Amino acid sequence: MQESRRRRRMAITGVAIGALAATGLTFASANQALAEEGCKVDYKVVSTWGSGFQANVTITADEPINGWELKWNFPSGTTVSSAWNVSWSQSGTAFTGKDVGWNASIGSGQSREVFGFIGSGSSTAPGQFTVNGDVCNGPVDPPTSDDPTSDDPTSPGEPGDKVDNPYAGAQVYVNPIWSANAAAEPGGDAIADQPTGVWLDRTSAIYGNDSPTTGSMGLEDHLDEALEQGADVIQVVIYNLPGRDCAALASNGELAADEIDEYKNDYIDPIVDIMGQSKYADLKIVNVIEIDSLPNLVTNVSPRATATDNCDTMKANGNYIDGISYATAELGALPNTYNYLDAGHHGWIGWTNDDPQYDNFHASAELWGSLIGENGMTADDVHGFITNTANYSVLEEPYWDVDQVVGGRPINQNGDVKWVDWNSYNGEIDFATALREELIDNGFNEDIGMLIDTSRNGWGGDYRPTGPSTSTNPIEFVDESRLDQRYNKGNWCNQAGAGLGERPQANPEPGIDAYVWIKPPGESDGASEEIPNNEGKGFDEMCDPDYQGNIRNGNNPSGARDDMPLSGHWSSEQFAELLANAYPPL
Repeated sequence: MQESRRRRRMAITGVAIGALAATGLTFASANQALAEEGCKVDYKVVSTWGSGFQANVTITADEPINGWELKWNFPSGTTVSSAWNVSWSQSGTAFTGKDVGWNASIGSGQSREVFGFIGSGSSTAPGQFTVNGDVCNGPVDPPTSDDPTSDDPTSPGEPGDKVDNPYAGAQVYVNPIWSANAAAEPGGDAIADQPTGVWLDRTSAIYGNDSPTTGSMGLEDHLDEALEQGADVIQVVIYNLPGRDCAALASNGELAADEIDEYKNDYIDPIVDIMGQSKYADLKIVNVIEIDSLPNLVTNVSPRATATDNCDTMKANGNYIDGISYATAELGALPNTYNYLDAGHHGWIGWTNDDPQYDNFHASAELWGSLIGENGMTADDVHGFITNTANYSVLEEPYWDVDQVVGGRPINQNGDVKWVDWNSYNGEIDFATALREELIDNGFNEDIGMLIDTSRNGWGGDYRPTGPSTSTNPIEFVDESRLDQRYNKGNWCNQAGAGLGERPQANPEPGIDAYVWIKPPGESDGASEEIPNNEGKGFDEMCDPDYQGNIRNGNNPSGARDDMPLSGHWSSEQFAELLANAYPPL
């Protein structure tokens, strides 16, 4: 088993997503303009077209900042046409940007991408910046150590070494099958070089089965290709539990509820053998383990009204616990793997309550903690957890808080506000941060990191609000202020109106190892109608746009797109919508 290998330093000096390599994407800073000694401004041009360009701006602070005003002078002829997450003005070449409240604070040693904008003219970075009136002219020095794996979460470490954060400074593998699908679509070349997860959703996917999900490339093919790309990290989704996805038919799998031996012997063991080959010793392999599994054993089992027979079966036979602990222990024994267990999302397990019938948050953390000791699994076998995998929950809602008082009562204590429905969280950053601490309290190491899947949580369409509602009616206030436009947070299938979220990047927030695109944008969540197949995938009414819901989504419409293929299969229409509604925009 691997030894305890990380000590997390919470005052993280962020590493912005950087230059795109010809064969992959590098999680490293680029196009940086230096700031006053003790601070730094990163003015990063992320795309250009004709005379136009998009840039994102990041501030790194040595001392805490509570409210910022950033100024610079553009090259002559450069103008800003639109910007987001900033109050801005331009006079001639002089640009001024101020925080909008929710993004005002930058902690000591922390980097924060504060805003982005669309400009025209020269994309050359300005030569000088001021932050709150002070001229910036020197970089923030990151933590240093003789041991590159000790306290610095931004260090890529040495090849073959375990590091604090596998994404820091890393070039992450670009799946050529997904990349080709994306590049073939109008506008898709803008994101075709982003790293996405490689899904092993059937035993045959280990070896290559010509399916739309994996194509002819098996796991070893992908690992070899990662070496060819010069990648430091590859992301692999371990997703084939017996009785998989007991509350959603669209993503059911090939293994029956009792086929735990087949899962261990025919699925996990071959994966371990392949990943353990010596030629991959210097390749960091991030394993996202069994999405949408353990949370079902909290929320969708008896005596809850949301129970399903399939989930009751999986709780009774223990094969989710058995399978996940076995996979985590076996994969964790390899020196080059980083296991992140799936942790649902805030709209699923964000409820905290003294009554166990309504407490999903603490109950879920306790369930994950119960894995320790099963099949020889230890806390050291878990590098972290991932939230929002293949889902749509926003990172944060900038214009309202769950405990905000509207109409005389805190929003999350008002049962009429069905969008919140007593949930303690309204975004993935706060949820993931709080869950991390709860998981530590339940036996996991203090240095665990979190991942958040941002592949489809941008919600950047024309409907996106630009400020809080002025309504004093709490229902109207939330509906008019929220970014997430789903009918209900329980809606998970091919959500109409969704857009690409934040691009993959390392160390975006304290305790968050990376924003990642584990779900490849453009791949379906499930068929809109029943489609016979040999992949074990059923028809789920939550993927039917005409379905009016059930108790698990508050009896709301499904919000699903029409004319969608089987889960994992490509949809050009959905991909186009994700591009159009991307936020930050492409």
